[in-house]
Amino acid sequence: MTITDALASSPTLLIASVAVLGLLVGSFLNVVSLRLPRMMEAAWKRDSRSMLDLPEDADAKTYSLVSPPSTCASCGGRIRAWHNVPVVSWLWLRGRCAYCSAAISPQYPLVELACGVMSAICAWRFGWSPQLAAALVLTWALVVLTVIDLREHLLPDDITLPLMWIGLGMSVFEVFVGAHASIAGAAFGYLSLWSIYHAFRLLTGKEGMGYGDFKLLAALGAWFGAFSLPLIILLSSLVGAVVGIALIVFRGRERSSAIAFGPYLAGAGWITLIWGQALGRLILPH
Repeated sequence: MTITDALASSPTLLIASVAVLGLLVGSFLNVVSLRLPRMMEAAWKRDSRSMLDLPEDADAKTYSLVSPPSTCASCGGRIRAWHNVPVVSWLWLRGRCAYCSAAISPQYPLVELACGVMSAICAWRFGWSPQLAAALVLTWALVVLTVIDLREHLLPDDITLPLMWIGLGMSVFEVFVGAHASIAGAAFGYLSLWSIYHAFRLLTGKEGMGYGDFKLLAALGAWFGAFSLPLIILLSSLVGAVVGIALIVFRGRERSSAIAFGPYLAGAGWITLIWGQALGRLILPH
């Protein structure tokens, strides 16, 4: 029996294997969430200097997703492979650097754990199927978008646009929805938030959200079709409203303070991936 046969025939083995894979991918997503915004900022600075005919900044650091090697932000100590075992290393080191004992953000194990659990749920929901492979790609993309938006208030085109094109491409094979539903979902997803944005700006003179939110909803529309959009918008708005009110009441946040909307869209999109059909019948009966 081959490995693929074993995974296909044993749901328990599949879920466990996908959970471990999710933990490993979660560790990499932590790197992406930190480095991708830096890479984008460096690219913007290079382009700006080029447009202004300024010389290149010789002191500018060059980042990629694989180099330079990860180091401690406090002491610069190189993070070894055994310091980077998902969740386990953070617990073993008691959340502190092995060299200088500086605190390590709990973001790292939390992202790894969330990615592992969510990946396992995808395996439970879809089993050994093309839908599982697609669901894992979407899950990992939504996790890293959530982390980046929470940290930077940014939803990178480098993730949202490929996600939309993947959704449109999969519709040819009807992995989740057909081509007509996918195209309509991408168009209406973008235009719905675009319209709300401009209506809010005309009424208040302020910008209520960013263009990254439009692109993320367009991507989710491409994956799940136009009929999924009311559910996604409803779920994300409800959770966003509850969290926003809680921040104002319990943490004294100003009502005018910006709150990233991308994580709520991402969460609503993932819930739609796993339980969308059941929730659609419950919340939005035909």
